[in-house]
Amino acid sequence: MTKAGLAMSVVFSTIAGYFLAVNDWSEVNYVTLILLAVGGYCMVGASNVYNQIIEKDLDAKMDRTKNRPVASGRVSPKTALTMAVVLTILGVAILYVVNPKTAMFGAISIFLYTSVYTPLKTVTPLSVFVGAIPGAIPFMLGWVAATGEFGIEAGMLFIIQFFWQFPHFWAIGWFLYDDYKKGGFSMLPTGKRDTKTALQIILYTIWLILVSIFPAFGLTGRLFLTPIAAVLVLLCGLWMLYAAVQLYKTRTAKAARSLMLVSVSYISLIQIIYIVDKFIR
Repeated sequence: MTKAGLAMSVVFSTIAGYFLAVNDWSEVNYVTLILLAVGGYCMVGASNVYNQIIEKDLDAKMDRTKNRPVASGRVSPKTALTMAVVLTILGVAILYVVNPKTAMFGAISIFLYTSVYTPLKTVTPLSVFVGAIPGAIPFMLGWVAATGEFGIEAGMLFIIQFFWQFPHFWAIGWFLYDDYKKGGFSMLPTGKRDTKTALQIILYTIWLILVSIFPAFGLTGRLFLTPIAAVLVLLCGLWMLYAAVQLYKTRTAKAARSLMLVSVSYISLIQIIYIVDKFIR
């Protein structure tokens, strides 16, 4: 119901943002960290349950989603809604204990994902741009949880994960194109698996690489990368760019799936590089 794998990856991003915000290990508040992880999981889980309720009829048409609890009828929409509301209340309350701004951004994430992004998925490919906003919040949420402030550092973390969303989700939209079509979803920027879509994936991957190494120039406050870390992040970016170029050249579902897997590895790797670089410099 809560899509545990996805939720845990989001929690990982949130925790990464928290560690980037503290000055050293002595500042880590483990109670806050636990509350952040649990509250964040509740918020993501709530969004995923709401999504399954709203899209239950469309999910039933697609091979990838037809066995989801609500779509398959194993869980009733009423039961699912009760679960979603409970998770929302718990998530907001727990994050509010961390600090009010963290709770506010968590609530904004749920609202945008369920009330704007989800309904737009069957209307316009621009839904991906809207969905990239709640998708980018977790990385910066950890910083806000640790500091209680939203500044240039949190904004930079948001921008990194924001640009990451596009090649990642367009790759998914590419190799699941036929299945998405059954549900009436239009996820690719041109609506087709064509050269223009592949080119946009490359362009957004380049933007992602640039924003990911930008902290190395010392213009993002306390968020900073050493030259060695910047090179490592750049190498990860070139790996992802290579996968994007391969998709452009072949335009196959296999290449798109490969890009998706590389993108998942990319975001986790650079977050680890950022954290390690911070604590060993």
